[in-house]
Amino acid sequence: MAQDKNKDLLTRLADRGELFVGRISELPGAKNLLDRTTQLAKRMDDVQKQLRGLGPLEKRVKSMEKRLAKLEGKATTRKRPATKRSTSSRASTAKKSPPSSS
Repeated sequence: MAQDKNKDLLTRLADRGELFVGRISELPGAKNLLDRTTQLAKRMDDVQKQLRGLGPLEKRVKSMEKRLAKLEGKATTRKRPATKRSTSSRASTAKKSPPSSS
């Protein structure tokens, strides 16, 4: 008992956790639960590795988007200015008659 008082809280929790895992393995179906939990942890590690690989890809996409924006910006400045078409309109001397109602 005196030895338990000298241990810090984390050590005591770790010891109890080990005891709990030891007892749980004796329960029916617990082996399956522990195996699935272990598989879940491994899969989560794989997902984290894949997500870390997305960082460089995001940087590349951002740089490509900037380059594209530059290119599109240059394309809009290279457009020819709109030219006005001169159309000659003849002034008609004849007056338009109002529509007749019949």
